[in-house]
Amino acid sequence: MRFTPTPIAGVVIVDVEPRADDRGAFARLQCPEEFAAAGHAFTPAQTSLSRNPKAGTLRGMHYQPEPHAEVKLVRTIRGRMFDVAIDLRSDSPTYRQWTSAELSADNARALLIPEGVAHGFLTLEPDTDVLYQISPAFRPGHEAGVRWDDPAFAIAWPMAPTLISERDATYPDHQAGT
Repeated sequence: MRFTPTPIAGVVIVDVEPRADDRGAFARLQCPEEFAAAGHAFTPAQTSLSRNPKAGTLRGMHYQPEPHAEVKLVRTIRGRMFDVAIDLRSDSPTYRQWTSAELSADNARALLIPEGVAHGFLTLEPDTDVLYQISPAFRPGHEAGVRWDDPAFAIAWPMAPTLISERDATYPDHQAGT
């Protein structure tokens, strides 16, 4: 695996290094030892799937605050999406900044999202399936989020969403320091 840092500390693009032959290819998608050796200790406790039948579906921007903060490894296993991470760590030099990556089944790329960073995505194709590996396991009732179009972040989405939940559309504006 190749680990490429983004402008936000701890948000890392993870590319696979497939081994190919006449049968096809085989690639390691997650290995605790390789992540630790790259300085990104991560052992998933839970794996989840998000199915998104329509292009233009927006999910996010979600996070879990302390004491149930999560680290996520997110990848598209079918389709294509614009994946976004927003730094919500008030003591970070990149506080309120965002970064993005296009994840697709074809590029097999993943995005590692650390604690204190909100995550969301916009599907770019119909039938986009997103695989989440999360640590620790999700704790219902402790979810939080910020609005996808909050001017405090000014995310440059590639298109307007065509489908979004009421919850995701109505998060309040982010207040500095929260």
